[in-house]
Amino acid sequence: MQASAARPESVRHIALGSTGSTNAEAMAHARAGERGPLWITATAQTEGRGRSGRNWVSPAGNLYATLLLTQPCAPPVAPQLAFVAGLAVHDAVAKSVPQLASRLALKWPNDLMLDGEKLAGILVESETSPVLQIAVGVGINCTSHPSGTLYPATDLAAQGAQVSAETMFAALAQSMQRRLMQWNEGSAFAQIRSDWLARAGGLGKTIRVRLPEREFSGRFEGLDESGRLLVQENGRVTTVTAGDVFGLESAP
Repeated sequence: MQASAARPESVRHIALGSTGSTNAEAMAHARAGERGPLWITATAQTEGRGRSGRNWVSPAGNLYATLLLTQPCAPPVAPQLAFVAGLAVHDAVAKSVPQLASRLALKWPNDLMLDGEKLAGILVESETSPVLQIAVGVGINCTSHPSGTLYPATDLAAQGAQVSAETMFAALAQSMQRRLMQWNEGSAFAQIRSDWLARAGGLGKTIRVRLPEREFSGRFEGLDESGRLLVQENGRVTTVTAGDVFGLESAP
């Protein structure tokens, strides 16, 4: 990670009005020669998206932010950034709304849940030419949430907490920096993994996993050394690299 990212106040920040997608904006800057670290935020998104190309409803009032990083790690460990970001989001919400902290849980691989409902999501995207550039996108529901989603959703205002997107971003910028420093370009992922599991919902409980080719249930055993989901299914452990998971929503 570049030395200029040593403190949150040293990281540049571009604040936009309504835009297509903060991740898309970050990658456009990267292709134009930007090397970051750079935060891009927007008041609203017209083409917000989540994992697997799903639409991310993005009205004004919520936080939409992307951190652009250049060569923050070796390419094989780049997926670990989803866990780093997950912890940063958990930290930011818990600090901003401490009365809700005990009701928060991380859901593999990239969501923050509040009482079993989705409060925040993370989308990590990358490009490798001419150098590794990674956009760490975060969406936090501060004042509104969508309906009819794959997972039930909620927002802070609906839980009686009044937190502006600006206040939440300030907390996120600080917590992201702390977690990136802890991660140390991937050399300390074991600690990140341990901290993530301590905040995970459903650990040791039965969960349901939906893969492109099948759906199955089993006991959530944890994460392997690279962050893949471990599920005990019929006496054997299945390793899941990507999929939709249900049942990890409740607080630890």
